[in-house]
Amino acid sequence: MDTNDTDGDTKTNLTSRRRVLAASALGLAWAASGVPGARATAMAADDTAPTPRVSHASRMARMKLPAPSGPYGVGTVSLRLVDRRRADPWVAGRRRELMVDVRYPARSVASRPRVPQMTQGEAAGFDRVNNFGALPKGRIDWSATQTFAHLGAPLDRRGPRPVVLYSPGVGDPRTLGTTLTDELASHGFVVVAIDHTYDASAVEFPGGRVETTLLPREFERAQKEGPAAVVALMQKTCAVRVADTRFVLDEVERAFATGRLERAPIGMFGQSAGGFAALQTMHDDGRITAAANLDGVLAYVSEDHDEGELSSVARDGVDGPFLLMGMDGDDRTNVPSWRALWEHSDGWHRDLVMRGAQHATYTDATSLIPQIARQLGLPKETVTGLVGTVPTARAIAAQRAYVTAFFDRWLRGRAGGHFLDGPSSNYPEVRFV
Repeated sequence: MDTNDTDGDTKTNLTSRRRVLAASALGLAWAASGVPGARATAMAADDTAPTPRVSHASRMARMKLPAPSGPYGVGTVSLRLVDRRRADPWVAGRRRELMVDVRYPARSVASRPRVPQMTQGEAAGFDRVNNFGALPKGRIDWSATQTFAHLGAPLDRRGPRPVVLYSPGVGDPRTLGTTLTDELASHGFVVVAIDHTYDASAVEFPGGRVETTLLPREFERAQKEGPAAVVALMQKTCAVRVADTRFVLDEVERAFATGRLERAPIGMFGQSAGGFAALQTMHDDGRITAAANLDGVLAYVSEDHDEGELSSVARDGVDGPFLLMGMDGDDRTNVPSWRALWEHSDGWHRDLVMRGAQHATYTDATSLIPQIARQLGLPKETVTGLVGTVPTARAIAAQRAYVTAFFDRWLRGRAGGHFLDGPSSNYPEVRFV
């Protein structure tokens, strides 16, 4: 890792985040708590991009995230990582450069400021790409949302802390999974959320430099060239995400080897293409012990239910434990790539469906979209089209319970979370397949 290397229809298809991709814990607390030798650059909470707030911000929608439920306060640091061994696959002449957020259980959060979900530069880029196409641009203050993570809070070092990596959906920033990353950290996990540069809507680096997504341009080019080019773009996008993840795993291993972080099992989860990346990385790299896929198809197809070219993880399966959680209508009986994974895998696995859920229910959209709709007077159909009909509180509670219990069981060896073994009256919206 090097901190001094500075080196109409198309949009609708892309921003569905299903058609483009059928798809160190690191500097973490030793940077945050002042331990010497940190090799990553932390982003301060008040770093700003050149894009200013609009003058009518007082009339813009502003949202809140749900507070995490665990016993720990949450600390955070944002880190710039540069892979000097790898050329950037999207931009010639650069080394591959990432931003990650590290969430961790804090010894104390007193006097430490909470950080925003997105910086102003990231928020402007997210609004411009507007993955949630039904929302009006320029009417939502994405930078005003505060997380429950406190900048630079000291790590609680009592015992080993399992590490969980997070990868977001295509076009999404790492911060759109904040509800679950904060939640896991509040239960004692170290969580590393990865931004896939030039895939994510906008990534802000220290000093205010913002790199925006190139995928709309790449997808438009591929569509003009034909179906084979579209499949090739899907394959490249997934391969880049897996390579990014394996580089972050190298940094986690470096933290273990130097004693900056006590060695512990590593898991991974993600939404959409991030769920694909989690399982594909588990297939390709034995350092991932367990993986959870939140509604991510595992084939290079245009629609989830299409037969088509399977990924190697779907063709081969995996030996370790995995969790599939789908939106209403997505399960192994009708998603061919999930069926293939299931049939070729050994060991523990579960296939769950959340009744009334949509694809974006497995992101922070499940709490943010209803608030936006209320403030801007958007129709009910806008909400249900994006995050479904499952009540917000129920959707959040179910995701938290199952994802946390899954990693508790397979990274900590805890016997709790018995609801992983069959339907629970506590979570009636979750159906076992």
